[in-house]
Amino acid sequence: MIDDVAEGPPVISRIATRAAEIGFDASCDPRTGSMLRTLAANRPGGRLLELGTGPGVSTAWLLDGMDSTATLTSVELETPLVEIAREFLGDDHRLTLINADGSDALRDLATSQFDLLFADTWPGKYWDLEEALALVAPGGLYVIDDMLPQSNWPAGHGEKVDALLENLRNRSDFVITPMNWASGLVIAARR
Repeated sequence: MIDDVAEGPPVISRIATRAAEIGFDASCDPRTGSMLRTLAANRPGGRLLELGTGPGVSTAWLLDGMDSTATLTSVELETPLVEIAREFLGDDHRLTLINADGSDALRDLATSQFDLLFADTWPGKYWDLEEALALVAPGGLYVIDDMLPQSNWPAGHGEKVDALLENLRNRSDFVITPMNWASGLVIAARR
């Protein structure tokens, strides 16, 4: 299998170093980042939403794929993580960082439409799913990761993953492709 990933944005190593200083090590892996960059590149002038900025690793991948007219709104609850993302990515005019709870942000964005939504936190994935999916424009993509078992999953989390996948598979308004790749990705396209 061809499983190579092109080099990521150089800023990622600096973000990872700062994140490690505060004990954060849950950023997206390079394969997920590479996929996000490719999907972002396919949305010229697109409106992108990321739920779960973390320190900004996946954000950097998305920005690296976006053209100069695309915009990215990225939401993160944890202030120290937003500060890292802002330190390294905050000068990019295409990026709006929001330091807020994901559920609150979904309610605040309820009248918006996005061409790509990457949900990398519980709001928009394990709760408030309907609110998140309502933000995906026709032809837009809903992307989630961390669908394969991981050692840091809390007890009972596997059942949540199974229920989420079952929900997505049974929808008539989205077509989905689950992938046994990276941390386990799902790409869903709104009909």
